[in-house]
Amino acid sequence: MESTAMFICICNAIREKDIRATARCHAGTAEDVYGRLGFKPQCRQCLEDAEDVIADERACSFA
Repeated sequence: MESTAMFICICNAIREKDIRATARCHAGTAEDVYGRLGFKPQCRQCLEDAEDVIADERACSFA
């Protein structure tokens, strides 16, 4: 079950659901997705988790 209220990026207050929704519509890396949301990575500690969420979302889209 997806936790849509979970924050992936604390610095920019980006939630998992926002990353998933953006990844469905736009290609690119976590940094590209952040840019589509109007943000830039700050401390960068979240990028690996964001990439995992993006990969998961895109895998589900093609299943």
